[in-house]
Amino acid sequence: MTLPPWEYLFTAFNSFNFHDLFYPIVVSSIVFLAGLVVLYNVRTRQLRKHPPYLDLYEWLLWTGVIMFGLLLIYAVFVFDFVFVISTIVIGCGIFVWIRFVRFPPQLAAYETKLAKARYFSRMKYAKPEATIRTKSSKRSRRRR
Repeated sequence: MTLPPWEYLFTAFNSFNFHDLFYPIVVSSIVFLAGLVVLYNVRTRQLRKHPPYLDLYEWLLWTGVIMFGLLLIYAVFVFDFVFVISTIVIGCGIFVWIRFVRFPPQLAAYETKLAKARYFSRMKYAKPEATIRTKSSKRSRRRR
């Protein structure tokens, strides 16, 4: 380190200036981007009948595509390091906000709705007589 820490913010982000951070950030961006795509495909197939969970994974996917895509663009086109740091901080903040602030109320409401549906379904068929049709006293016959 030959410069004060705040001057590294306005230094070009390349493998020469940031030899210890450049390749880990680029490789982890590629790995996380591929992992997000795989996770999104697997979880949306598993939860295709549960819309709030699909929305959650879609938000996470697009946030990850934008964040990790920008990090790769910064590495290829040699942006200043301040953009890399700000993208990582803002992207991680958005991930945390999506997972722990935005969607928990929606997921809790959906779980309550599913629990009520299971309860009423169970109550509807709790008595065996509920599934047997009652015979009417007068039976009308149709002629064909």
